[in-house]
Amino acid sequence: MTKLLGAAAALGLLAAADTAYAARDYVWAAGSSTVFPFTTRVAENYAKKTGKKSPKVESLGTGGGIKMFCGGMGEKYPDVANASRPMKKSEFEACKKAGVKDIVELKIGFDGIVVAMDKKSPDYNFKLEHLYLGLSDQTLRGGQLVKNPYKSWNEVSQGLPKARILVYGPPPTSGTRDAWIELGIEGGAGKLPPLTKLKADDEKAFKAKVAPMRTDGGWVDAGENDNAIIGTIQKTPNALGVFGYSFLEQNANTIKAASINGVKPTVTTITNGTYPISRSLFIYVKKSQIGVTPGLKEFVNEFVSDAATGRGGYLQSRGLIPLPPQQHEANKAKSKTLPVMAAPKS
Repeated sequence: MTKLLGAAAALGLLAAADTAYAARDYVWAAGSSTVFPFTTRVAENYAKKTGKKSPKVESLGTGGGIKMFCGGMGEKYPDVANASRPMKKSEFEACKKAGVKDIVELKIGFDGIVVAMDKKSPDYNFKLEHLYLGLSDQTLRGGQLVKNPYKSWNEVSQGLPKARILVYGPPPTSGTRDAWIELGIEGGAGKLPPLTKLKADDEKAFKAKVAPMRTDGGWVDAGENDNAIIGTIQKTPNALGVFGYSFLEQNANTIKAASINGVKPTVTTITNGTYPISRSLFIYVKKSQIGVTPGLKEFVNEFVSDAATGRGGYLQSRGLIPLPPQQHEANKAKSKTLPVMAAPKS
């Protein structure tokens, strides 16, 4: 009897341990708000195709998602981290310290954000600094941060058109807005010496000062519908619009894009990174969770499939710039072998 009780107790402990490690019966992805809508769409299609439970997808920002991903192994931590930049060396080391040692990095495509206007409007050649100076709620003037006083673009820079500052763009809930702030507004502010120092000394304070967009009518949150923004800039003299590159492509007969730092947005300039408001997008996967988290392998396969991230795939219609064909094919092969990434250099 004692032996039977002991055996039962041992089996109970084994079952509890197994439950503690693999109790979750769905894939969990967390991270970048820019990658969030892409991952959500992949999750929807994966669930439809496989009949499995839909993955949990959280928008925490790249840093927040990677931090949670690197917290440890098991069902309490995400299987996938979504990222709008490569993983940092410090993050990789934090992962390793917590026992997350088998990370697979998959680049899923590129992101490009345009500043566009009606074809009848003047041409714009912005520098990143101009975007910050013209559109941030607090802007640098005379070496001091002040409430934005600029009314027309030629006040920001004499090389810009004499047209009122009126820009329609994505709301704070949008992943496009996050990328716009990070790459356009903060990117421009970071090039101005007093703010370069602030960023180096206190990045949190830097973001708090420069990231909020002006609320006096110079910037207008236009909702999540980019087609509505396009309709507005076509009807409103001198209005500009901020949205994903795919909408520029779809409406190239009626709208045009500004140059940023002398570079026009194209598939080529976004893909090679010469267009300033562009970046690579990634997912990071825990290899050892394959076979432990039900459906994780199928989810990864769906993400890198022709249907999702290939040319003309359903994520392209959501604004993803696909990888060049050779890179896409290499990515599909990588998803089969799942090579563990090396430590980042920085």
